[in-house]
Amino acid sequence: MFRRMLANLARFLPVYREMLQIRDSLKRINSNIEAIRKMEGMRNRELELMHPRYGEAGRLNRYGFQVNSQNGEDGIIHEIFQRIGESSRVFVEIGVGDGLENNTAFLLSQGWNGFWIDGSDSFLETVKEYATDESKGLTFSVSFVDKENITELLEQLQVPKIFDLLSIDIDINTFYIWQALRSFSPRVVVVEYNAAVPPDIEWKLHYVADRVWDGTQNFGASLKAFENLGRQLGYSLVGCDFNGINAFFVRDDLVAGKFAEPFTAENHYEPPRYHYVHRLGHARSILDRQEPKFDSTTRLGADVF
Repeated sequence: MFRRMLANLARFLPVYREMLQIRDSLKRINSNIEAIRKMEGMRNRELELMHPRYGEAGRLNRYGFQVNSQNGEDGIIHEIFQRIGESSRVFVEIGVGDGLENNTAFLLSQGWNGFWIDGSDSFLETVKEYATDESKGLTFSVSFVDKENITELLEQLQVPKIFDLLSIDIDINTFYIWQALRSFSPRVVVVEYNAAVPPDIEWKLHYVADRVWDGTQNFGASLKAFENLGRQLGYSLVGCDFNGINAFFVRDDLVAGKFAEPFTAENHYEPPRYHYVHRLGHARSILDRQEPKFDSTTRLGADVF
């Protein structure tokens, strides 16, 4: 009986080997297709960025680059601070994911100090080496935020009232969280907007404190809604990333002559180009932290004009 089993196994071995070869070939084909898709996306993006619109004075789109961000936000944030200057070099990010891909991880590597808040604890493994003492630069909280608790939470974390960058990406209630933080005055604000809604329409999701995103286009708020909220809070809409995901605001006292006017949704809106979202290069990691750079005009919580 054992011999018959071996004979049957030997008979099927060539077929098994062929199946393994087919599997490996399919893997290589899929890998090549993905590489071609990324290259084609990059080529199309470069072609679109050659449009005269993106060459206008003050436009931010062509400055995008990606270290830890998903859509070129690292480059746009860098360019904004090149224009307005850095002050406290303090950031607050609400909605940081796993800590490897967000809008402030690269700032942490550059010696900035900051605060991370997320409802999930998936970022804790990432931040271990950055949060062991004050010199590491990061304070964090695992908290589900809503418009009722966000101000108290930032106060508990001892976030200064004036700091350099606020980034909010919580899918559903981003609009209401920024609206609730009117007692804080970050110099730059980054929010995720709903690019499915045309730029001349003011729309926002109905507020429910514990509502979570269901994966559909019913989320957040339109760019026009954010434009109007920013105006109420003293901020100007200065640009959006090319993929149509993030909008960038600068405090009104800092924008003069530095960004493309008018500061309206109609001028700065970018449509949803989610098919261009992909990682480039090696696996994600937070780069080694550089020594913080402070001079006599820069101190924690201070502002420089």
